[in-house]
Amino acid sequence: MNKRELVDAISDRLGSKKAAAEAVDAILETIQTAVAKGDKVAITGFGSFEKADRPARTARNPATGKTIQVPATSVPKFKAGADFKNLVAGKK
Repeated sequence: MNKRELVDAISDRLGSKKAAAEAVDAILETIQTAVAKGDKVAITGFGSFEKADRPARTARNPATGKTIQVPATSVPKFKAGADFKNLVAGKK
């Protein structure tokens, strides 16, 4: 399911495609902004989003075998909640 399909599915419940698109955009923007600032966003039953810091490291180019330095970076991380895990696993 992509973003357009998600908006379509929500619009069936809300009755308006415009309202559904605005709701999806608002939710995604809020989560992205909070995580970028370093805040943890936890949605009970669904999961949590947080910022994870990766340290600098040495890696190897598999094509040439040459070692390169990979700089430290921050990445988004998602951890699924128990209810979400159980739904995917087919448990009730």
